[in-house]
Amino acid sequence: MAVCTSSFLSSTSSSSCPSLCFRLNPLLFSSASRRRRSTLPLSRSRLRGYRFFAISAEAENSGIFNSPEVAKSFDFSNEERIYKWWESQGYFKPNIVKGSDPFVIPMPPPNVTGSLHMGHTMFVTLEDIMIRYNRMKGRPTLWLPGTDHAGIATQLVVERMLAIDGVKRADLGRDEFTKRVWEWKQKYGGTITNQIKRLGASCDWTREHFTLDEQLSRAVVEAFIRLHEKGLIYQGSYMVNWSPNLQTAVSDLEVEYSEEPGSLYYIKYRVAGGSRSDFLTIATTRPETLFGDTAIAVNPQDERYAKYIGKQAIVPLTFGRHVPIISDKYVDKDFGTGVLKISPGHDHNDYLLARKLGLPILNVMNKDGTLNEVAGLYAGLDRFEARKKLWSDLEETGLAVKKETHTSRVPRSQRGGEIIEPLVSKQWFVTMEPLAERALEAVSNGELNIMPERFEKIYKHWLSNIKDWCISRQLWWGHRIPVWYVSGKDCEEEYIVARSHREALIKAQEKYGKNVEIYQDPDVLDTWFSSSLWPFSTLGWPDESAEDFKRFYPTSVLETGHDILFFWVARMVMMGIELTGTVPFSNVYLHGLIRDSQGRKMSKTLGNVIDPLDTIAEYGTDALRFTLALGTAGQDLNLSTERLSSNKAFTNKLWNAGKFVLRNLPRQDDTPAWEALRAHKFDNIESVLKLPLPECWVVSKLHVLVDEATASYEKFFFGDVGREIYDFFWSDFADWYIESSKARLYHSGDHSVASVSQAALLYIFENILKLLHPFMPFVTEELWQALPGRGEALIVSAWPPTSLPRNIDSIKKFENLQALTRAIRNVRAEYAVEPAKLISASIVANPDVIQYISGERDVLALLSRLDLGNVNFVESPPGDANQSVHIVAGEGLEAYLPLSDMVDISAEVQRLSKRLVKLQAEYDGLMARLSSPSFVEKAPEDIVRGVQEKAAEAEENFIPTILISTFPISTLRVRPARSIKRI
Repeated sequence: MAVCTSSFLSSTSSSSCPSLCFRLNPLLFSSASRRRRSTLPLSRSRLRGYRFFAISAEAENSGIFNSPEVAKSFDFSNEERIYKWWESQGYFKPNIVKGSDPFVIPMPPPNVTGSLHMGHTMFVTLEDIMIRYNRMKGRPTLWLPGTDHAGIATQLVVERMLAIDGVKRADLGRDEFTKRVWEWKQKYGGTITNQIKRLGASCDWTREHFTLDEQLSRAVVEAFIRLHEKGLIYQGSYMVNWSPNLQTAVSDLEVEYSEEPGSLYYIKYRVAGGSRSDFLTIATTRPETLFGDTAIAVNPQDERYAKYIGKQAIVPLTFGRHVPIISDKYVDKDFGTGVLKISPGHDHNDYLLARKLGLPILNVMNKDGTLNEVAGLYAGLDRFEARKKLWSDLEETGLAVKKETHTSRVPRSQRGGEIIEPLVSKQWFVTMEPLAERALEAVSNGELNIMPERFEKIYKHWLSNIKDWCISRQLWWGHRIPVWYVSGKDCEEEYIVARSHREALIKAQEKYGKNVEIYQDPDVLDTWFSSSLWPFSTLGWPDESAEDFKRFYPTSVLETGHDILFFWVARMVMMGIELTGTVPFSNVYLHGLIRDSQGRKMSKTLGNVIDPLDTIAEYGTDALRFTLALGTAGQDLNLSTERLSSNKAFTNKLWNAGKFVLRNLPRQDDTPAWEALRAHKFDNIESVLKLPLPECWVVSKLHVLVDEATASYEKFFFGDVGREIYDFFWSDFADWYIESSKARLYHSGDHSVASVSQAALLYIFENILKLLHPFMPFVTEELWQALPGRGEALIVSAWPPTSLPRNIDSIKKFENLQALTRAIRNVRAEYAVEPAKLISASIVANPDVIQYISGERDVLALLSRLDLGNVNFVESPPGDANQSVHIVAGEGLEAYLPLSDMVDISAEVQRLSKRLVKLQAEYDGLMARLSSPSFVEKAPEDIVRGVQEKAAEAEENFIPTILISTFPISTLRVRPARSIKRI
């Protein structure tokens, strides 16, 4: 069946739309991709004896896949059908092979409240690349998915939902509220999971977990008990970050600081027993906390206040309450007035100073951010309302000095956004220092590898300066702290740690008698506590005899964003070592943030948020994944529609290449043709050496690529992998080999000659699909299913072996042929030779070069649009050399192209003469400026240098034009393609 090839033209011609998109592609910056692409149309010769090979029987029967035979381009809407087919076939489950080393990734569990954003897309893409690669390498591969209960975030969502109906959490009570949250989770909690599937995540969903699952909850309780038994968990009243709106403590890592405009208030504190002129002026940003002052401090070296040290100051508006005036080096003499009010109940630094000096601690704040009874007449006022009223009263009493505009570093809750209030509160803590020591050792001794390496320094710095971890939260949604108190006893002294209420009651009865009453601590554990157990709790811990735990722990890689290195990664390392005795993963791979095309962080305020689902609908999942994967580990990535468009074009190019391959395979019933095709082998050096030059070149380049890509995959250099495959496919395979193959496929007239090209096309293309599959799973699987003889799905096919034979000499020879072709194309373009016009050529080289170049005269003629009957191969210049354009394509390889075939000589001389006049004018103008002393002496140095560079460039273009205009045009020598300049 004859098939028109014009549809493939659109993807290979440099004037086509894909070429326009190609020019925008970031991969163009590689040297291989800068090479000029073919501008020649495809042959419309007959395709006798060839037709599309039908889609594989399995794919055809499934009704899942489309083939390039019937589809003009890859249909993105088919991605979901392909995904469901993979899942239904069980391909996402680990294929347990006895003795094989498993590859395991615990997925960072997204919040159950979450909706897909580009951060999720990044981690899914990178982790799925790792998983698919190792699955194809034959390793038992497990990607553990799940979601996090997100204590604060989920409770906020449900409370807001209830508020619409005028219902408050307190109105329902704890049990009913928790029930409502579970109902919400059942209804909406699967949204993020389904969206992750849309990205192609090949997780084992049969092992999906939720941090409040029964198994994981059991692990949380066990971890708390074991840490408590070792004395690593304790209860105490300490300074914490309090969220008044959320009514809970939050960790240091959940507090974000921002520079915000505010005021600095100057207030008089009179010295007790002194005259009216004896007072200290204090500058503070939070005057409402003065009710909690327990001392006034000055620097011991500050002579201004030396006479007041040891005396008492009167706290304003407290009916004469006195506090000591003390000295401490901690006080900054140059900030404000050099006098510091010590409010240890409401400032972290003051709290530490008070504990050092033995000062009392006063708390003036209720949990909801209102002032308590310590504030006297201001009790019940919101902290910010109290600030305004207090300042007004200070002004009335003459104790207000002044108020200045001041920019402060304001702490805000990462979740709720409100200003955090430092408060002393009774909480549960984990002692971190001994845990941190072992986590530091894991990196130092090589048990844990962090990528990129620069993050090791940050990791070590944080663990070396770690503080105890406040793990209790005053919420209702989460893991209830497994502590029970005895009614009527001191909570700090009399409590019971147990795995269940029944166990706690038995312990209490043994100590206090049968009639004892107990109640559970109302707080829940920090969400990050359960997340810190994720790599092993999801595998069955604390049951270390569980099959999954024995087979898959420790895991292989933890991949996540660098912004949660402390939140999550370091804590998992500490908990894993402490509770299992093993580092929970061998490698940590940290990715950067995704920013907009201008490098700005995506935010709703800026209106620059790119929705992944909208992006998939427009560009396809494969294009989005490929774009994100080209980034560098740990570096932020600027995402633009231009990059997405160019990689969508790459998807189309791949599809069209598949269309070309399928069109040029034998008919299904042509047994002799298939036998001839299958007779060609590419896995031994003898067979490779016997291949024609183009086939030997492309097979050798493929085998080099397989080695390089495999090495980069192993090193987690995914950006390098993507660029290497892209360059090979687009430049070597599509631009050069596909075009070269047409000489044998369409012009040889011999099916036996064509079979070597058919075999090479199929072999190269199927290996390209394998190499690309981890990046672009959907289009590669669809194309794979359309190829003949596919006995299995691409997702579980074997990875190409490394160290396959290659002939470096053939690579160099074909590069010479490429250089000659490019040089001829450049001359054709320079002289505006019509694409359809065939020209003559004399190829001059030494006998060795002539032997292999002449052997591919059909390829050279096809690619360069030469008249095959007038292509001569000689060892010396032809007799009409004076009437030809001389090309030096490389050392020992030249060509002469008769001008009469290409150009009207008189018209060309006229064109060059006009060019000469223009260049002369430009050159004279530049030299005039440089000859002017006023310009050279007075103009900025960079301006003068710029003019000098332009003059040098003009001279460089000017001289060849003079030579061409003065001497016969036939004497023009064209330099090698890489250094040729248009003139």
